[in-house]
Amino acid sequence: MLDLDPRTTALVLIDVQKGTPAMSLAPHPAAAIVDVSCRLAKAVAENGGLVVLVRVNFGHDLAAAPKGKTDVPLAVPPGGMPADWSEIAPALTGAAPHIVVTKRHWSAFYGTDLDVQLRRRGITHIVLGGLMTNFGVESTARDAWQHNYTVVVALDATSSFREDLHRFAIENTLPRVSLVRKSNEIIAAIARPSAAA
Repeated sequence: MLDLDPRTTALVLIDVQKGTPAMSLAPHPAAAIVDVSCRLAKAVAENGGLVVLVRVNFGHDLAAAPKGKTDVPLAVPPGGMPADWSEIAPALTGAAPHIVVTKRHWSAFYGTDLDVQLRRRGITHIVLGGLMTNFGVESTARDAWQHNYTVVVALDATSSFREDLHRFAIENTLPRVSLVRKSNEIIAAIARPSAAA
C-alpha cells in the first residue's frame, strides 16, 4: 500500500504549460493530462501538501536553451516561440495554491531553486507528473532520487511524443528511481490519515 504524508509530500508537475499540451501526445492526450494534474493538485493542496508547477522557458528565440550539439536539435518555429508558450496551463493555475519554478533544461532540479524550496518546507516525498515522460519527468525523477527524495510517478499524468517513448521510461527507467502508480492510488494515499499524524 502506498503511504504518503501530505505534510512532507509535494506534487511537482513538469511542463504542463500552454506550449506543451498543444503538441500531439501519447498514450494520454493533453486534455487528460491537464485533468489528472488538476485532480492531483486539488487533492494534495486540500490535504496540506505542496503543489509545485514547473515550466520550461528557453526564450522566444531559444537563446536560453542548452547549446550542446545533438542529432535532433530543438526546432524554432518561424517567428520564434509564441509569447505565451511557457505560461502554465490556465486550468492548473486555479486548481490549487502553488509555487512556480522556471527551468531552462529538462530536469526541474538543474539550475533552479527547487531543492531549496522543497527542503525548507520539510518535503521528503515527491509525486511527479507532466510532460514529457521520457524527458522532463524522467530527468526530474532521476535527479530527485539522487537528492534522496522518495519519488512517486503518476502514471496517468504523464505522456510523451510517442507511446513507445513513454512506455520505455515507465517500464524500464522510472521503476529504478521511483514508484510508478496511478493517480487514483496516489489521491487515496494522500487523503488517508498518516500513521505519523
